[in-house]
Amino acid sequence: MATPEEIRLRIEQADTARSARRATAAQQIGELAQRRAAIIEQLEDIERELGDILAEAQDVIGIDELAEFTDLKPADLTAWLAGRKTGRGKRRKTTGTTGAPLGAQPGTHRAPGTGTSAPDRTRTPRETQPLSSGAADDATEHLVARAS
Repeated sequence: MATPEEIRLRIEQADTARSARRATAAQQIGELAQRRAAIIEQLEDIERELGDILAEAQDVIGIDELAEFTDLKPADLTAWLAGRKTGRGKRRKTTGTTGAPLGAQPGTHRAPGTGTSAPDRTRTPRETQPLSSGAADDATEHLVARAS
């Protein structure tokens, strides 16, 4: 029969091996999760850039025509275009006063619509005309024009 000291040593040895395996597993998971987060961030940057380029090129090439040339799905192109963020960062919670913009002095709350507005982005007739003749193409162009 094992002595109390031998039992304690056996438990320590078993715990040491288990702790080493747990630490290794946790480190590997942490490293892979960090790599995954970096890749997702890169993918989001690429999708944002795709959306920006699509928006800039709308007056010269339509979604369906671009899909035909690139072998990409029109749904993917439309999603990139609709998913792009135009000049707005993530929402932040205000601290202190309620309803005041971040960085505003207390008591300087502005009424809605009294701030600076975005430049007028009214499209010319050429920009709003569909680039293809099919009814489905017209609907896609209309949706893309509304999304931007």
